Amino acid sequence: MIYLLLFTEFLKTGLFSFGGAYGAIPVIQEMVLKNGWMDEAAFADMIAVSESTPGSIMVNAATYIGNSQAGFFGAFVATTGVVLPSFVIVLLLVALFQKLIKHHRVQMALKGIKLCLMGVITGTGLYMSGSVVLISEGEEMMDYRALFVLIILVVFSAAFFLKKKQTVSPILLIAVSAVMGCVLF
Repeated sequence: MIYLLLFTEFLKTGLFSFGGAYGAIPVIQEMVLKNGWMDEAAFADMIAVSESTPGSIMVNAATYIGNSQAGFFGAFVATTGVVLPSFVIVLLLVALFQKLIKHHRVQMALKGIKLCLMGVITGTGLYMSGSVVLISEGEEMMDYRALFVLIILVVFSAAFFLKKKQTVSPILLIAVSAVMGCVLF
């Protein structure tokens, strides 16, 4: 029964999540909390680990959750469920891509999806930032060092974003984060 539940839940997640893993994080979070597979703190930790390991966050999350609930076969079933919709859709669209991409309505739909995803990803970033900055030990407290690092990274990223000639190097952001972490913690 758990295998069928894992497969169907992750199949729905893979089918109805647009914009990649960051757009799927709220959907995965709702599913995990609804089924009681982990609490919010464990979910935030799982997302952090999924981001730092190779591969898609959705695939890593499905594999982790499936393994934690039903072992190796659970991981296989959950991962298959989350990947299957994308695989089938890509196979179908490859043949139609050249014709579809030229249509004005398709272009407008893609622009609309991009705008919606920007909102979903921003909301996910704000949620994850809040879980890093707020410490819940009986009563909510702020971790000012984490808030300081977050503010520095936002300002640093905004400065590069506004300077449109350069892109933000992920390696540079990781290096700045590591230095700030060593200095503050």
